[in-house]
Amino acid sequence: MSDYSMLINGEAVSADSAIDVINPATEQPIASVPAASPEQLDTAVAAARAALPAWSARSMDERRELILKMADRIEQNMGELAQLLSQEQGKPMEGFAGLGAMFELGGCLAWIRYTASLDLPVEVIQDNDEARIEVHRKPVGVVGSITPWNYPLLITCWHIIPGLLAGCTVVAKPSEYTPLTVLKAMHLVADILPPGVINIVTGGGEIGAAISSHPDIDKIVFTGSTRTGKRIMESAADNLKRLTLELGGNDAAIVLPDTNVAEAAGKIFATAMINNGQTCAALKRLYVHEDIYDEMCEALAGIAASVTTGPAGEGPDFGPIQNKMQYDRVCELAEAARADGATFLTGGEPMPGPGYFFPVTIVKDIPEHSRLVQEEPFGPILPVVSFSDVEDALARANAVSVGLGGSVWSSDVAAAQALASRLECGTAWVNNHAMIQPDAPFGGVKQSGVGVEFGRYGLVEYTNIQTMQIAKG
Repeated sequence: MSDYSMLINGEAVSADSAIDVINPATEQPIASVPAASPEQLDTAVAAARAALPAWSARSMDERRELILKMADRIEQNMGELAQLLSQEQGKPMEGFAGLGAMFELGGCLAWIRYTASLDLPVEVIQDNDEARIEVHRKPVGVVGSITPWNYPLLITCWHIIPGLLAGCTVVAKPSEYTPLTVLKAMHLVADILPPGVINIVTGGGEIGAAISSHPDIDKIVFTGSTRTGKRIMESAADNLKRLTLELGGNDAAIVLPDTNVAEAAGKIFATAMINNGQTCAALKRLYVHEDIYDEMCEALAGIAASVTTGPAGEGPDFGPIQNKMQYDRVCELAEAARADGATFLTGGEPMPGPGYFFPVTIVKDIPEHSRLVQEEPFGPILPVVSFSDVEDALARANAVSVGLGGSVWSSDVAAAQALASRLECGTAWVNNHAMIQPDAPFGGVKQSGVGVEFGRYGLVEYTNIQTMQIAKG
């Protein structure tokens, strides 16, 4: 079993105690990582604080050049990183529709390189005989990043790359379930950046809590559950940290009666089951008009029956659920749906043998009050709910406390767009779902988060505004 080190001030750092990292396909440890002490976190934050003046003083072009070198180094090691990612996270190398570990590595490169192309020009809002008034964007300072286990390296890149480009320094904590790929990648690129610009600490929730309350961290970027996001917001209040929080969702899709089922079913299935359903913006509640309900259920069940779930070495479409806590939750929600009288068209029972394997599951005839409809399962299980009135479907889609994404499916694009605009969510798709890209802002409304990521909208969240007024005459 391998041991991994933290990265603090450009150096590999161990700790007095360690955390085992479990392969979800075998339930056996594959490596251990340090359990950082509060003092080691202080050292990492101090290193980031010390590196901040020189890093922020560099031109954006200089920072951009170094970030692009990071992307090149990651690309040179893609195969090795993807193999490690597959082991710790459980996703196959290729997987269903090619959306496995190699897809995540490709996404890292796309996001790094696009983000590096962005700029923060000075905005001139007045220039006359009286005064010139400019709006400048200044780096917010030391950023604390806390990332989840579903896309470990990709979400780390989402967090740290815009911060680096803006002139911030970073202290990042990957999930204790999936820290290995992040540690490996950041050690690979460590010599490209000055010491202290990126620091990686590992540990459990106590270190995450210490990051969110640390007085020398100026901003927190967090992706994860709404419950944890609320705790971060509370603990960040002492020094009024800036926050970007991408929190839980329970994305609804509304399928109108004129939808071509044969054309839509494949997309619906793929966007519900992307990353084995372990995606924040995956389609999680499917409302289908009664006229095409049975046809859609049959089509989805046919796709589900044709895919495979198993260990990565067998070349499956889907791997295990990433950890036992999430596996138990999916099993619990499936049982609750069964108790509510739902019909299971496929799956519905955990698979035998070691590993957190749960087959792709399609559920129909499920009541609205069922926990599987009302709560985010974050796994390979999709409830399909019938409706007769579009306004009722919209009301049900909007009735939850979260609002990350939503979609409308129809052959009439204009009608679908009009309905999608009424969804209470941060991103609304028409005839698609869960598709994100580095130039389009992404974030939630209601209890799905604060702020946005990606593109210039996401970049400016790592800055403070300084208004410069220059008097004339």
